[in-house]
Amino acid sequence: MRPGLLVKLALLLAIFGILASGITGYYAYTVNRAMLVSAAQSDLITAARGVNRRLSQSVEEAADDALLLSRLVDVERVINGQQAQRLRIAKQELAQAFASMLALHPEYLQVRLIGAANNGLELVRVDSQGGLTLRVDDKDLQEKGHFPYVFETLLVPAGQIYQSSIAVNHERAAHDAEGRPGLMVATPLSRRDGRPGGLLVINLDLTRLLSQLQLDLPKDYQLYMANRWGDFLVHPDPTQTFGFDKGRRILMQDSFAPTHLLFERKAGSLALSGLAQPEQSAGKVMAFVRLPIGRGSRDDFVVTGLVQPLDSVLALAAPLGQRIIHMVLAFSVIAILLAVVFARAMLRPINTLAQAACSFPDTRQQVALPVERNDEIGVLARNFDRMQRQINSHMASLYDSQRELSYLAHHDSLTGLANRALFFQQLEKMLALSQRSGAQFAVLFVDLDHFKQINDQHGHAVGDQVLQVVARRLQHAVRGSDMVARMGGDEYLILLQGSFSTDALSELLDKLALIISEPMIVEDKRLEVGASIGYSLYPRDGTSAEQLVNQADHAMYHVKAIQRDGHTRQLPYS
Repeated sequence: MRPGLLVKLALLLAIFGILASGITGYYAYTVNRAMLVSAAQSDLITAARGVNRRLSQSVEEAADDALLLSRLVDVERVINGQQAQRLRIAKQELAQAFASMLALHPEYLQVRLIGAANNGLELVRVDSQGGLTLRVDDKDLQEKGHFPYVFETLLVPAGQIYQSSIAVNHERAAHDAEGRPGLMVATPLSRRDGRPGGLLVINLDLTRLLSQLQLDLPKDYQLYMANRWGDFLVHPDPTQTFGFDKGRRILMQDSFAPTHLLFERKAGSLALSGLAQPEQSAGKVMAFVRLPIGRGSRDDFVVTGLVQPLDSVLALAAPLGQRIIHMVLAFSVIAILLAVVFARAMLRPINTLAQAACSFPDTRQQVALPVERNDEIGVLARNFDRMQRQINSHMASLYDSQRELSYLAHHDSLTGLANRALFFQQLEKMLALSQRSGAQFAVLFVDLDHFKQINDQHGHAVGDQVLQVVARRLQHAVRGSDMVARMGGDEYLILLQGSFSTDALSELLDKLALIISEPMIVEDKRLEVGASIGYSLYPRDGTSAEQLVNQADHAMYHVKAIQRDGHTRQLPYS
């Protein structure tokens, strides 16, 4: 080989070594960034759906409470009219029931019984004022027949729910509700003769609900929410919200053009990133989800969006990028020196190294290299092998991180139980399987009694340990094929597979309540908690996940009410 060719070959080998290491490092870095962005988009969509579901759940709970109150005997007495003394007593007892409901649900601003006669005159009204409940005197009751939520509710069939659009409340003397965004949930009432008698309406405070939802989100998340027309209901800049109430329209479609697909019902969710769509989401990772809200007669939905800075998502890729750069630089220097001094000796083994460098980005497989050599070729081979191992190690670490993120997205961080999202996924699978096979199953809703007293007296750290102990007891009490999930706070859900008789299910509920109530020692303190447990059966109590969970929730509240009144616990039926 002539010297000129030797120099050319040395330069060629040096350039090849540099390019191989650079391409490998760039590919690993690019894949890492893409994986981080993909995981962030998945997390944003999951979180946005969680926000929508929790908002919808709050509205559905208000609807359930409205139906519950509408069935009170005093409501029927007031609507049908009574002798003056009896009517006064019925209104007083009804006001006490409304006040109890407001105290139990801080997100409720008003509970009212409005008559169909006298232009929709309020018959009983209890307001929330500064965190306290206030019954409005009869002389201050107002006519509400000109408001849409009154005359539209009266057109709804009895026993059904009317749900208004989200708007700012401009009713006079509405106390805490005045000037606040919210919505009305109402149910019509009929007289004994079948004529419309009035309606029972609950005013739901949207500000309180959304502020709690925002507190549960990571600090670098920005929350957006729009109604079915695209008007912003939630925006990082408060001046951009409820523009329709101020005589101007500020639409999500104008701020985020791709979201028009959601409002046109051409897509249910949308994810963008500054990495893949820099012209539409420069410097950001965004996800938008459209989901229905409530279960009223109105075909209503909201679009929720979460935005995260792209820099914070890609921050985890920086250490790997620096290491790749260092490895590429170090390997390049070694490749140049070895190529100049030992070009002839490197011809045969360098082919092996080149083939390994070309195949590694695609296959991630480590091929056999001449690492047993004691000369520079062996050094190069060993360094290349170590680089492969390090890259594989980093990629494995990234996959582990992704799996951990996926685990955290579906499990409760405190107790390790499945969270609400994973429970509903399993429940949907069980529903699909049961619809094909006809198998039955049960959903249990467990709510701890006296847990708030433990938190107040001993602190949240002790309360968290109590929740963990209860979680372990529930897991040990059910079969391995059953699922225990934490709903949030001191509430748990249990999915029981198989058919159950009333006696067997009653025995199981007694067993669970007894296990939970056993004394526990937490930080040298002997503590006890009780439990109220409700259940629902498929298909008797519902054919959807929401129906089954709601029925179990209602049954649990029924049990809690019975236990609070001092009666023997009865098996609840939805």
